[in-house]
Amino acid sequence: MESKNVPQVAELLRDSPKNWGKWGPDDEVGSLNYLTQAEALRGVAAVRSGKTFTLQIQMGRPGGDPVWPGRSQACRMNVMDKGHYMCGKGPLFPGLAEYADDMMIMYLQGSTQYDALGHVWYDDQLWNGYDAKSTIGGLEKASVLPIAERGVVGRGVLIDIARHRGKTVLDRGETFTHRDLLAAAEAQGVRIEKRDVLVVRTGWIGAFYACENKAEFYKDFIEPGLTYSPELVEWFKDMEIPNLVTDTIANEVTVDPNSGVVLPLHNALMRNLGVTLTEIAQLDPLAADCADDGQWTFLYTAAPLKVVNGSGAPVNPVVIK
Repeated sequence: MESKNVPQVAELLRDSPKNWGKWGPDDEVGSLNYLTQAEALRGVAAVRSGKTFTLQIQMGRPGGDPVWPGRSQACRMNVMDKGHYMCGKGPLFPGLAEYADDMMIMYLQGSTQYDALGHVWYDDQLWNGYDAKSTIGGLEKASVLPIAERGVVGRGVLIDIARHRGKTVLDRGETFTHRDLLAAAEAQGVRIEKRDVLVVRTGWIGAFYACENKAEFYKDFIEPGLTYSPELVEWFKDMEIPNLVTDTIANEVTVDPNSGVVLPLHNALMRNLGVTLTEIAQLDPLAADCADDGQWTFLYTAAPLKVVNGSGAPVNPVVIK
């Protein structure tokens, strides 16, 4: 919804820094370029116990999956099972083996997922200055495919902002800044280092599963999250953060409380700096374990599905502590 008092994104981000051209005119993975072989080894060096966690939510859960309002739930359906054989519709193979088969119809961003760098834009330009017309019919540039082909491996650090504030889950629309992340890190006894994969827990996705009335969850929808400021953007740039992972559907507070702009960080971080966004991660089990053993760093690995021309794709990140 437009308002005379809400600036256009281009106006809000007029002086926002860009990494366009930093890795050449044809780059499509942005700040993931920071994740060199040395960074992968730094992630490996964080492994102590070998404990493993997967961060994807369940897909096609009978109780529903958390999705951005307006997107449909994933729909899984059997196309072959024992019932087909019972009514004489199952194919017969030599040896009489039987099988089940199914399919799923879903938004590519309807589960834990990676955004393509070309997913959001303004002023008719995507990441690295690519023409927005290149998205027509499918992303020819800055799609999720180059991210999927490359993969993401590095040192991850979990910042539990909900736990730091003494809450199970942050309130609707509750905001925090990079300074809050640094304060939480200090309280946890960990440092956010340059080129870390930044993983932030708000408790929001866990709250979805705890909520019996899903209509209440989506009513007047506004998530907690990071809020835009020039200082925060400069911090992400200076820290060379390659990837932001959160347990919210959009990685930032839905409506910026100062400007009224919807999701400005998608443009400031992803479109301008090339920071890859990972959304709808399930962080509660990992956070509980980190709080228990005091280890907040780990090897973070992920690769979204290789969807050609996709604006995003599901992913099941694997963390090794």
